[in-house]
Amino acid sequence: MMGESELTKFGLHVRKNEKQGFPRGLDPAISKFFVQLQSVIKSRLSRLAKQDKMSLVRSVQRNGHKSFSYSEAELNEQLQAWRENPSWVDKPPLVKVIVPKGSLCNLNVEVDVGLPPDAVYNIVIDPDNRRVFKNIKEVISRKVLVDEGHRQVVDLDQAAIWKFLWWSGTISINVLVDQNRKDHSMKFKQTKNGFMKKFEGCWRVEPLFVDEAICYPFKPMTKEDYNACTRGKGRIGSKVSLEQILQPAIVPPPPISWYLRGITTRTTEMLINDLLAETARIRGGYEAEKSKGEELQGKPSENVDLVANTSDIKQRWILHRKNAKQIHRRLQTAK
Repeated sequence: MMGESELTKFGLHVRKNEKQGFPRGLDPAISKFFVQLQSVIKSRLSRLAKQDKMSLVRSVQRNGHKSFSYSEAELNEQLQAWRENPSWVDKPPLVKVIVPKGSLCNLNVEVDVGLPPDAVYNIVIDPDNRRVFKNIKEVISRKVLVDEGHRQVVDLDQAAIWKFLWWSGTISINVLVDQNRKDHSMKFKQTKNGFMKKFEGCWRVEPLFVDEAICYPFKPMTKEDYNACTRGKGRIGSKVSLEQILQPAIVPPPPISWYLRGITTRTTEMLINDLLAETARIRGGYEAEKSKGEELQGKPSENVDLVANTSDIKQRWILHRKNAKQIHRRLQTAK
């Protein structure tokens, strides 16, 4: 009975202390555990909230035949960095030609592009990209076989322009295209043999941290690290690669094979140059926007020139303070 009475008293004591917090006898251990648990749960919920938000933005939204599997908000943020600083110099593509035995050639092309991967990928997979790529005369038919939002498999029949010596014309090419926005890849393979026995390859678009020098001495490895060290102002470009395997039904002997190989290489270079021209056109629009904005707001560089060219000391100090305020305001906005 005594033990039961003591147990009852202990139970009452515990319930009394529960109203005030944790049981007094277990306070040190349990309170520490619950504080740690609360911290972990709070961190996990915050992380899940961010993931849910991104998943909501990146979720596949279907509207007729249109599907989006990437964050449009993220792309717009990246494009905004290019609007603020559209300066970029295109470099010629790096072309590597390999001649396997019994084949015409394998082509590997690499080039850096001054736009984010999603923007470049949109150009590559655009059903009406003949507007950009001049060697495509027309798209005869286009049928979507698989649509998973981020990935599509398309049966494509298009007419390509060809030139040989004094002759020119068009050739119909039927390819199966497997495009996946998750890794920004587009694989293509010829389905019907004709003039070409083998025609296949792959486009790949990878992120390029254009302004990573800002992060020195650190080297960002992910977009999150890059955005953190540049405070979201770092531009993201693209490293584009194109691999092609070309094998005609009949491989002609030299020197005709040399001539065909040269034509194929130049055609591929034209393809890449068309892509660079389109990205330059887009950046040109950003440059026009920036110039117009600077004309309306007044360029800071003009104020600096006025400070240097004004002989009146009072006027120099007024302009100097005005310029300093503008710089301080821009820094506060960037934060």
